[in-house]
Amino acid sequence: MDTKELLKKVRKIEIKTRRLSDHVFGGEYHSTFKGRGMTFSEVRQYQYGDDVRNIDWNVTARYNEPHVKIFEEERELTMMLVVDVSGSKNFGTHRQFKSEFVTEIAATLAFSATQNNDKIGLVLFSDTIELFIPPKKGRSHVLRIIRELLEFKPKNTKTDIAEALKFLSNVLKKKAIVFLLSDFMDSGYSRNLKIAASKHDITGIRVYDKHEVEIPKLGLVQMIDQESGRNVLVNTNSKRVRTSFAKAQRNNVEYFKDRFKKSGAGSLDCRLDESYVKKLLGYFKQRN
Repeated sequence: MDTKELLKKVRKIEIKTRRLSDHVFGGEYHSTFKGRGMTFSEVRQYQYGDDVRNIDWNVTARYNEPHVKIFEEERELTMMLVVDVSGSKNFGTHRQFKSEFVTEIAATLAFSATQNNDKIGLVLFSDTIELFIPPKKGRSHVLRIIRELLEFKPKNTKTDIAEALKFLSNVLKKKAIVFLLSDFMDSGYSRNLKIAASKHDITGIRVYDKHEVEIPKLGLVQMIDQESGRNVLVNTNSKRVRTSFAKAQRNNVEYFKDRFKKSGAGSLDCRLDESYVKKLLGYFKQRN
């Protein structure tokens, strides 16, 4: 992808996702993810309806009329986008690949965080940490994150969610809002998830295609395992093959939902042919 085409794609994603974050997600994001507490802002004269518990008695005595302390939310937070860039991201049967769908979701979340003056960071992982961008504020920083999501070429093709969670726990010392975006075709990350979820507010977003749930009957089909690179001739008319495939996928999904729930982390599913907007809004409202 040349520079001109890349900038065009970045701009297109910015226009679409920024509009969503400004008009749809901004308020929901703010109310869902609270700041670290309340900090003192100023003192002003008492007005009808003010909480009497906030009266500043020293200032009231000095001016001989009631004054109250005004507090504001200590808002600054850090959002980390932890994105799976393994080989299976290059799959999709509904207008776009999983990687493009994930980029839109990540950009929408990032602009929502920017609207609230929060920092945003990025971790791209396969079965190793492919890229780490430390959290920073601002539009130009978000655009850099979008460019990496669009253009980055990972060295490896396999998936290791446990490794990504371990890295997250080591690199972030303060509590962060974490969105882990993957198809979660992996297991064995239970312990690392539990450790990371005890420090951070984690949400797993499972992005998948409907044909990853169940193989349609298409006869003999040449398939490539995007993570191992193996070419396999699959008889999709075989009930045994379809049942075995569906069971393996179901096991991954059940592991994902069960482990996230037990760790106290949030989770949601986003299918490529469904609206991620509705899914995210529903999730935010459920948490409020």
